[in-house]
Amino acid sequence: MDLKSRIDLTHLPEHIAIIMDGNGRWAKRQGQPRVFGHRNGVKAVREATEAAAELGVKYMTLYAFSTENWNRPKFEINALMTLLVKTLRTEINTLNENDIRLEAIGDITKLPSQCYKELIEGIENTKNNKRMTLVLALNYSARWEITEAVKKIAEGVANKEILPEHIDKRIFENALTTKGIPDPELLIRTSGEARISNFLLWQIAYTELYFTKIFWPEFRKEHLYKAILDFQSRERRFGKTSEQIVK
Repeated sequence: MDLKSRIDLTHLPEHIAIIMDGNGRWAKRQGQPRVFGHRNGVKAVREATEAAAELGVKYMTLYAFSTENWNRPKFEINALMTLLVKTLRTEINTLNENDIRLEAIGDITKLPSQCYKELIEGIENTKNNKRMTLVLALNYSARWEITEAVKKIAEGVANKEILPEHIDKRIFENALTTKGIPDPELLIRTSGEARISNFLLWQIAYTELYFTKIFWPEFRKEHLYKAILDFQSRERRFGKTSEQIVK
């Protein structure tokens, strides 16, 4: 029995988040520059997105570019932004063919103008698609997001639109960039690193974490299936006991 046929389609994670790590190290092993790894990572994005949509996953969030990534060499940043523009331009038809809606989280207005333009056009051109939502985390960091949410709530308090005693989980979540998007149930990180790297820190409070040694350019549908099967083998208690879950 292949991996896909073993998946329980009634017990899928509604939202899968992925930290796409290892492009540079994979390229180095091929004797190529880091940019070569980023280019080959695009195929992995396509494979993971199509596999998730085929199964019935409703949301997939990809950590594409963090606020800390601006500290990388200028040549690599320029290459990444050029690749992003090209990918957005060429993949929109594929997203529409697969009925996938594009969204973005992060401080996207700080992206280079051409990247921002292509991103907004992609979001607009796919806004009516309903099969799955693909969320790109661009110029994103969880600490930035949480700080911005606090500022937004503080402004609401200052304008007397929010009473301090009314601030709760719902109000805070509505101030985040992920407003309206369910928390991820499964977070995958490739390349063997076992850390979160400032990604969706509020949202992953009860997310199942899955770490694989596969470098991102090598990631294929079978690797996603394996992660989902691992997720389905776990008991999710949310602070309860096993006995309570069984009941």
